Amino acid sequence: MSQTKDLFAPLRNLQFIDRDLVKPNDYNPNKVLEKNLKLLMESILNNGFCFPIVIRPDYTIIDGFHRWLVSGREPLKTMLGNKIPVVIVAHANREDDMAGTITFNRARGTHLLEPMENIVKSLIKEGVSVADISKKLGMSDEEIFRLSKLDRQTFLQMITDRKQTFSKAVIIRKG
Repeated sequence: MSQTKDLFAPLRNLQFIDRDLVKPNDYNPNKVLEKNLKLLMESILNNGFCFPIVIRPDYTIIDGFHRWLVSGREPLKTMLGNKIPVVIVAHANREDDMAGTITFNRARGTHLLEPMENIVKSLIKEGVSVADISKKLGMSDEEIFRLSKLDRQTFLQMITDRKQTFSKAVIIRKG
């Protein structure tokens, strides 16, 4: 590999193209549960489309299949105008395309337990509701409970103490 390779070259050629031009590859081993696709959509809605989809010159996805997938769902499809950000990477061969897919996926890492516990504890301390933590982080109440390190009674009290507003009831008497 040359020392003079321009590692910024893909970003210098960032493009916004019609998402329908792009197609998935036939070898991606990364599968995502529907709940995580919903979390990805939530992330894009909250943070914007921060990471372009990496494609080959023939518009086949190297990285970003799930971002591409949710970009075709409403409300994102309409909000994005059916456009997606892409960068083109022209590998010399299919093996490098496949390696790119794998290394992009594997390099993202995993979440460690202690930092996740600290995040959940901090959010709870700041008064963020369990429902909001669940929505924003894509966690079940049970996951939040385990990471919070709160006793079950305190946690259940937090959930039931949420302010609930109800419309006034109307009494109808049969007469």
